[in-house]
Amino acid sequence: MNSEEKSNIASSPEKKSSAPMKLKLLFTIVERGKLEFYADMLQNFEVNAQFFLAAQGTHVGNRTDLMGLAERDKGVIVSVIRSDRVKAAMEMLEEKFRTVRNGKGIAFTVPMSSTIGVAMYQFLCNAGK
Repeated sequence: MNSEEKSNIASSPEKKSSAPMKLKLLFTIVERGKLEFYADMLQNFEVNAQFFLAAQGTHVGNRTDLMGLAERDKGVIVSVIRSDRVKAAMEMLEEKFRTVRNGKGIAFTVPMSSTIGVAMYQFLCNAGK
C-alpha cells in the first residue's frame, strides 16, 4: 500500500455502529370482528410481522347469555414492534378502545430477547429504511 492509499483509509469516515434497536411483542386482544381493523391500524407503526390467533373470552354473565348478547369470540394480534414505536401505538390503541363502537380491548407488550439471523432482525425492525 502506498502512502496515498493509507491516507485515504485514515481519512475516510468510519461507519458508526449503533446499538441494535430493541423489539417487543405487542399482544392486542379484541373482539374477533375487529381483528382486521386493529391490525390495519397497527401497520402505521412499522409493524412488519403480525400473527392472528382465535380465542374465547371468559365472561359469563347471566342476563347477556340468556339473551344471546354475550360476545365471547375474541382475536389476539401478536405484533413485532420496535421499542421506540410502542408508546405511540399504545396511545392509539387506548384511544380506539375508548371511541370505537364495540372496540374494547386489552393490549400489552413483552420484550423480545433474541432473534435468529441478521436478515430477519433487519426485516422486523425496518433497518433498511
